[in-house]
Amino acid sequence: MTFTVIALALAGCARHAPEPPAPAAETWRRATAEELADGLAAQHARALAAVDTMAARLKGALMEALDRGGPAEAIAVCRSVAPAVATDIGQEYGLAIGRTSFALRNPDNTPPSWAAALIAARQAEPAFVVGPNGELGALLPIRLGSECQMCHGSPEHLGNETRAMLRRTYPDDQATGFAAGDLRGWFWAVVPVQPPPEG
Repeated sequence: MTFTVIALALAGCARHAPEPPAPAAETWRRATAEELADGLAAQHARALAAVDTMAARLKGALMEALDRGGPAEAIAVCRSVAPAVATDIGQEYGLAIGRTSFALRNPDNTPPSWAAALIAARQAEPAFVVGPNGELGALLPIRLGSECQMCHGSPEHLGNETRAMLRRTYPDDQATGFAAGDLRGWFWAVVPVQPPPEG
């Protein structure tokens, strides 16, 4: 199974499903390729499927907002829609899921403790870690798409309405100055050992 790394303005707009209580980061360790193909295969597949679903739903909502009202509308929609999307996907797949970055738009998107070191190192490839209770943490990179520069590009190239919306909505915004293809942030997921809920 592959995952979709949607290069959108997805890493800093709004808080997602709450992170489960996390033990100290040092109790998490990198998963091996053998574990991901064998003992952790079901959790691995759930993480990838959940991220694919989240990326597709958020992309759809953002593209509709851009068509309807431009970047300022997309910022508003991202702020209001992203948390509900993450909550729905978390319930659907039986996991916790969200987005984060080293350059946050919304401070509520602070990295989960288990992912902090990977994010500080600008982990550019998918990373998977195992928690002390057998849970699987997934960290999947988001690259900036060219259309995302309208909200995340060089500040001097942002439209007046976009700059005003960012100042109003995210006064401590750190999420500008990116170019197409840049590492913008990550989707993260924590998949427990138990199977997802039926339904």
